[in-house]
Amino acid sequence: MRNGVLIALAAALVTAGAATGLTAAPAQAGPAQAGPAQAAEKPSVTAREAYLVDITDGAHGAHGTVQFAKRETRRVPIASLTKVMTAYVVRRQARLDDVVTIKQADVRHAVAGGATTAGLRAGERLTVRDLLYGLMLPSGADAAHALAEKYGPGTAKFVAKMNAAARRLGLRDTRYANPDGLPSKAYSTARDQATLAAAVLRDPVIATVAKTPKRVVGKSAHHRVHVWRNTNDLLRDGAVGLKTGFTNQAGYCLSFAAVRDGRTYVGVVLGERSDRARFATARRLLDWATEGVAEGAGGGAAGGPGGEVMEGAGVILS
Repeated sequence: MRNGVLIALAAALVTAGAATGLTAAPAQAGPAQAGPAQAAEKPSVTAREAYLVDITDGAHGAHGTVQFAKRETRRVPIASLTKVMTAYVVRRQARLDDVVTIKQADVRHAVAGGATTAGLRAGERLTVRDLLYGLMLPSGADAAHALAEKYGPGTAKFVAKMNAAARRLGLRDTRYANPDGLPSKAYSTARDQATLAAAVLRDPVIATVAKTPKRVVGKSAHHRVHVWRNTNDLLRDGAVGLKTGFTNQAGYCLSFAAVRDGRTYVGVVLGERSDRARFATARRLLDWATEGVAEGAGGGAAGGPGGEVMEGAGVILS
């Protein structure tokens, strides 16, 4: 019966914007099942940590088939990948048409931290829908702060909600300290972030936001015009998300999802040496996994079965 409901993720995400809620309960996380060895030689990965999993079908247990793993359980800073959880928490309690007023503290927080911003100004009033784009595309720390202050209420309470959500998702090696990923004592792992990526992409709104190259918010009586461009260059190669991140402490980070030859992959690259290198590493991992499937006689990587079907409200990772 499961096979009867499978649809390609790429097709699902095209129509996902019509949905407005997240109704499915999150999948419980845990160790992914190791897949058969790839026939091709393993790719060169310069990132300090990396992880790639095939979640196409459910034959190999609850968490997909591991395609590549490098220090995937080491606890490290993840920079702005933090904002993926911020979006997840906001979506579970806010309405898209809710209006949030930008405060001077939101702007000041981003500027003082030297963070990337969505260019928000004090006094502007924007919807939650628009702020999700400002959060995810240009990685706006001002948007993250405004949303956390509104839906904590207050940053401290919002961070507590982030950590509670991490526990519910089974992210045992993850701890958040702020909603934006600025340097702190927070940490996560490549494996935990892959589990989170699969969970959030079941939300049709986040899925739509994550794959959007550019968002224009027209000028209104409540705010000026905003033009936000997605920092995820992997979208040019057919990826469907998800988020970039960088601090000196964390290095260059990337959480990504892509459909290749009918199979769905979710991956994470942490601690890469440059902006260019993180995308090159993700491409190599995806190319290598796809070659392994081609060399195997059908099924999953190297002829084996794939991973879990992640079912959600209007989106099925298949």
